[in-house]
Amino acid sequence: MGNEKAFNYLYDNYSKALFAVVFRLLQNQILAEDVLQESFVKIWKNIAQYDKQKGTLFTWMLNVCRNQAIDATRSKGFKNAQQNQTIENNVNVWSKSVDSFKPENIGLLKLQDKLKPEYREVIDLVYYKGFSQSDAAEWLKIPIGTVKTRCRAALMELRKYFD
Repeated sequence: MGNEKAFNYLYDNYSKALFAVVFRLLQNQILAEDVLQESFVKIWKNIAQYDKQKGTLFTWMLNVCRNQAIDATRSKGFKNAQQNQTIENNVNVWSKSVDSFKPENIGLLKLQDKLKPEYREVIDLVYYKGFSQSDAAEWLKIPIGTVKTRCRAALMELRKYFD
């Protein structure tokens, strides 16, 4: 465990970008805030598991948040809440948070455009739309091994731009 100053640094520098990803998956501001908070607790407790040889700190944190958000979408409470939400509530929350973070502002979409179309398609489903790899395989009508290979190849390709 580290100190409070280090935690504040992580939160101040990464929370907006991570919130945008979580919100994109959940489409619910209150739930996204809760998941982000839970994610930061998990990040802080498991920071020793981060291995810089496997990727950047942001990528590791992004995966923690993404996994927490996907777990939240699979809960009964989330599924019930989705059925009971009004369209007005959904549209208002979405429009408020869209202004807070846009992937194109950090060049992420431009980098994604450099990927092969089949890599881009898998990354979009798995990382932006919250599909599991098996769901993406079913959606694309390709073997799960192909989805895994494309994800790995796409991430390795993207990593080149950050090294």
